[in-house]
Amino acid sequence: MDPDAEIDVVVVNAPPDHAARIARALVDQRLAACVNVIPGVTSFYRWEGAVHEDAESTMLIKTRRKLVPELTEAVKALHPYTLPEVLVLPPASDRSSAEYVAWVRAETKEPRGG
Repeated sequence: MDPDAEIDVVVVNAPPDHAARIARALVDQRLAACVNVIPGVTSFYRWEGAVHEDAESTMLIKTRRKLVPELTEAVKALHPYTLPEVLVLPPASDRSSAEYVAWVRAETKEPRGG
């Protein structure tokens, strides 16, 4: 597959009352073709020396690989956390649906600089 055609899935968790707003903004800005918001996630994590337990929603964000840096900056600007989770999971291009990959590309903007 053409390297410029590569897509990624980006995982971001957010408080439930922020996830839909973040998801819509990413799609509106054409930084994501699709964002699945999965409610009802409980996250356990260590932050500033203490263990926390919080209700969150998980976002599965489908985008072009070359848009990940711009998407990451947008998430940081939209997210209420000081350090939002942004984890990139590259799909196996040789086993992904070529039609779906093409749709993600069609529904996202061209990355800056080409």
